[in-house]
Amino acid sequence: MSNPFSINGGAVVAMVGKDCVAIGCDLRLGMQALTVSNNFPKIFSYGDAFLGLTGLATDVTTMSEIFRYKVNMYRLREERDIEPQTMANLVSSTLYERRFGPYFVSPVIAGINQRTGEPFICGFDSIGCIDFAKDFIVSGTASDQLFGTCEALWEPDLEPEDLFETCSQALLNAVDRDALSGWGAHVYVITKDKIIKRLLKGRQD
Repeated sequence: MSNPFSINGGAVVAMVGKDCVAIGCDLRLGMQALTVSNNFPKIFSYGDAFLGLTGLATDVTTMSEIFRYKVNMYRLREERDIEPQTMANLVSSTLYERRFGPYFVSPVIAGINQRTGEPFICGFDSIGCIDFAKDFIVSGTASDQLFGTCEALWEPDLEPEDLFETCSQALLNAVDRDALSGWGAHVYVITKDKIIKRLLKGRQD
């Protein structure tokens, strides 16, 4: 049987800059080597926290809806938006609840803490173990390629525009080297006072 994490393909990367974070994903939905769609975004916004999900496409859709419900309940109960650190704990506990029959997803979270202004990124395995990072975090079938391009391009304390360029180049160059991801990308740059979303054109082959 195929690895469930690589059936549909996909790639997500998050990077830390100077008082900003960037998170990007490819847009391909595939069935192994067969491309089904080139408009399947894998980043979901929950107030101040952005969640990138790679893995089995059905589980990606299911998890995004579960977190939409849970974050809305949190907002009603607490009367404020969820912070990225709190979102990380919510994702971790939700995945761990299903540890004996896990969701086949590899989540990545990026956001800015509105109280402190600190950038925050982290990743998870499929049963909720949190992997905190101070530079960048990757997930998906292009992970090996993303690690290489991020190691080569990322620098500390990048300004928002430079961070966007670095994240975009790392993502596009990595998915070009992976047959199961690509076909365009979305990149978000998040600062304390604004969020910029851009669509990148990639190779369509």
